[in-house]
Amino acid sequence: ARTRLDCVLGTAAGMRQSVAEALWLVRHRSAFGAKLIDQPAMTAVVADLALESEAATVTGLRLARAHDADADDQERAFRRLATAVSKYWICKRGPEHSFEAMECLGGNGYIEEFPLARRYREQPVMAIWEGSGNVIALDVVRAITREPETVEAFLAEVTLADGVHPVFDEYLAQTRAMLTAPPDVGQARRLTEHLALTLQASLMLRFSPAAAAEAFVESRLGDDRGRLYGVLPAGTDVRAILDRH
Repeated sequence: ARTRLDCVLGTAAGMRQSVAEALWLVRHRSAFGAKLIDQPAMTAVVADLALESEAATVTGLRLARAHDADADDQERAFRRLATAVSKYWICKRGPEHSFEAMECLGGNGYIEEFPLARRYREQPVMAIWEGSGNVIALDVVRAITREPETVEAFLAEVTLADGVHPVFDEYLAQTRAMLTAPPDVGQARRLTEHLALTLQASLMLRFSPAAAAEAFVESRLGDDRGRLYGVLPAGTDVRAILDRH
C-alpha cells in the first residue's frame, strides 16, 4: 500500500513541476502584444493545471498522514480504500496533465532539452506500477465488498466537508448511494473515479483557499464542467488561484 502512496506522491510532484514550468513561461513570454499570463485563454489553462496539482498534493499529504506508523484503526481502514482510489485517479491524470503543460511551452516543451518531455515520458509509470487501472478498480470493489469498515472510514472522512458547498453536497449524496448499492464490477472504474473526486473535493474544501476549492468543485463535480483542462466555469477567479503559485 505504501508503494501505491509513492505513486500518488510521485505523480503529484510531477504535476507541481509541470505547473512551475508552464507558469514560468507564461509569465515571461509575450504573444499578440501581451504577456501570455494576461491572456484569458492561457490563464484558464494554467489555473486549471494548478487546481489539479493542488488537489493531488493535498490528497497525497492526507494519505501520507494515514500511513503514519501510529495510525489507529480508523486511519488504517481509511487508507485501505482511499489509497487505492487515489492511486487510480491521480496517477491516470498525470500523463494528461503533463501533456497540457507541454502545450503551454509549445514546441520547446516537446524536445528533450526541456524537462517536461521527460516528465511526460515518466508520468505513465506511476499509473502502471503497483497495479494498473483495472487491477486498482477491482481492488476498490474488493475492499468495499469484503472490508465494510473501509467504507465507513471513507465516508466519515469525506463527510467532514458536508454542508460547505451545495455542488459537493449533491455529489456526496450520490457517493453514499453508490456505496450502498450492490457492487457492479463492470462499473468499477466509474465507482473509483467518483470516490476519488469526492475525496479530492472534500479535502480542497477543507484545506484550500475558497477560490481554489470552489473552482475545483464546480469544474470537476458541477454541471458546468468540461472534458479538457482550461474549461473552467465562467466567473472563476483565476488570478486568485495563480497568485499562490
